[in-house]
Amino acid sequence: MDLRALHCFVAVAEEGHFGRAAVRLHLAQPPLSRIRDLEADLGCRLFDRIPTGARLTAAGKVLLPEARDLLARAERARERVRAAESEREVVLGAVAGAGLDSCPAALAVLRDTRPGLRLRLYEAPVTDPTGGLRERRADLVLTRLPFDISGLTVRQLGVEPLVAVLPAGDALAARSRLHVRELAGRPRFRLPAGTDARWRAYWLAADEDTPGPVVASVEECLHAVVWDGVTGILPAGAARRHARPGLAFVPLDGHPPSRLVLARRADTPDPLVDAVAAALADAHASADPLVGVHPVVPVASSGPGRSPAASSTRSP
Repeated sequence: MDLRALHCFVAVAEEGHFGRAAVRLHLAQPPLSRIRDLEADLGCRLFDRIPTGARLTAAGKVLLPEARDLLARAERARERVRAAESEREVVLGAVAGAGLDSCPAALAVLRDTRPGLRLRLYEAPVTDPTGGLRERRADLVLTRLPFDISGLTVRQLGVEPLVAVLPAGDALAARSRLHVRELAGRPRFRLPAGTDARWRAYWLAADEDTPGPVVASVEECLHAVVWDGVTGILPAGAARRHARPGLAFVPLDGHPPSRLVLARRADTPDPLVDAVAAALADAHASADPLVGVHPVVPVASSGPGRSPAASSTRSP
């Protein structure tokens, strides 16, 4: 039996009138058709027409308590399902500190709107720009373009300038700004072979055969600068998050800024993940930018088998 028809049946039975039931249910027309469908389904008449409205038949009197019970059970089922959904754990991946400044404001909203939600942070290595999405280690990821986004839905949050990170005693460390060309020929920290090619090329910003230690985390990048005297490129926020003796961070020109994005798997729609993504996007849009300018731009997605080049969010 259709639950909407049962709602109409109970309303008519309790009001004793089709018109008043329509008003109660906020319907433009009396629910005659749904009552007739219900009667056809049950094979019996549920109401007698009387001058003052409608009166239950013997069959209708039997159905009324059953209908009330069915509707109550359906509502309990809805509430239990909603409660189970709100108490799920959502794993948020983060790559190279992307968008983490917006997390506190987003969490404050989510605690009010979804108090049972458990949000766990997964700090992904810099060798995986998808933040564990493809291996299903995360449900939603704060990361950075460019990388292969096939099979993923990507929402760009904004951009973040870059800095060159150098040993504090380097001759270039005292400069107010550097151009990426000025780093040419210097040893760099590098990402392992097998890392997404676009991601490696962007962060190296040099020939693949440029010498330097291979690293797998931001901390290893910084250690390579201090211990091995190499240089490298990092998001500008690293100057705030990772400032320490022995390191210098100098604003860098001549290379595209880092594009902060939210990414998720395109083949697994999930309203709860959507809610977390919306809260993060809203928090990022309303926050005062701590580093550089962060314009919000449209959503782009790349479904399974779709080339990233076909997306409106393109890699440089």
